[in-house]
Amino acid sequence: MPERCGEPRERHYSEAVPDPRSSSTGLLAAIGAYGLWGLLPVYFIALMPTGPVEIVAWRILLSLVFCLLIIGVTRTFPALRALIVDRRILLLSAVAAVLIAVNWHVYVYASLSGFILEAALGYFINPIVTVALGVVFLRERLRPAQWCAVALSIVAVIVLAVGYGTVPVIALALAFSFGFYGYVKNRMGPRVSAVGGLTLETAWLVPLAIGELVVISMLGSLTAGTVDPGHTLLLALAGVVTAIPLLLFAAAARRLPLTVVGFVQYLAPVLQFLFGVIVMGEAMPLERWIGFSLVWLALIVLSTDAVRARQHSRRRAAPPPVEPV
Repeated sequence: MPERCGEPRERHYSEAVPDPRSSSTGLLAAIGAYGLWGLLPVYFIALMPTGPVEIVAWRILLSLVFCLLIIGVTRTFPALRALIVDRRILLLSAVAAVLIAVNWHVYVYASLSGFILEAALGYFINPIVTVALGVVFLRERLRPAQWCAVALSIVAVIVLAVGYGTVPVIALALAFSFGFYGYVKNRMGPRVSAVGGLTLETAWLVPLAIGELVVISMLGSLTAGTVDPGHTLLLALAGVVTAIPLLLFAAAARRLPLTVVGFVQYLAPVLQFLFGVIVMGEAMPLERWIGFSLVWLALIVLSTDAVRARQHSRRRAAPPPVEPV
């Protein structure tokens, strides 16, 4: 945490000690965020017979409405205006919008088309993709354990490709779209809040959403308001369902170490995996078990290495012991 102007250096070290109440709140927020993300397939399936394109279109429009309501209630329009006039932030938000649109369309399609396990695989692979992007774009140097995790993931994808008879396109599309999305969000910097960023991104996507709804309506496939009141209510909650996990994640990220957030993120694909296998009855032949096991092994290696690296950096950053007089 950077030092505030005028504060003594000793305060910097005391702030490194976590506040138990803040940590507990952050952990609950992280579990809430990733738990809700993990249960998204349940929500999307409950919206049938609405198709994936219509769901994403409403998700875009209603997320924008919900974010604007939050900004209005919290009176943070000046902060949003500052983002809008920043050409760099505006351009990066447009790139992020394209990436999240790809991610949303692919994920909803996978949820409604019987590919929930492949979607879960994509989010299991995502942390390794993020590490790889750091090497390619940020010239980061990987530790041996990180190289091992990347290699295991590549082998896992090859095993799954052989088992499927084709490359797991959905998993790779989700992993890389969200990985690049995270990279772009990182380039935007910490002053772009979760609500502010989502507001800009959904605003960019409004023309796409309207165009999709117009085409669906012309084809006679629009379901909004035509099924039953319960379906209409669920569809109307698309903005809330999208924004609430992001807000919980933002709260968690401010209160927890990155390594803790990294561990909790696996909750979402685990829930998706269990839902796909137990509830939806998706097949898990031997090659899938081998492929998933290799990915899980890679994540264990990556997570263990991250914990060790953090402990090492803490020891190096700790103040020297005070010798008794």
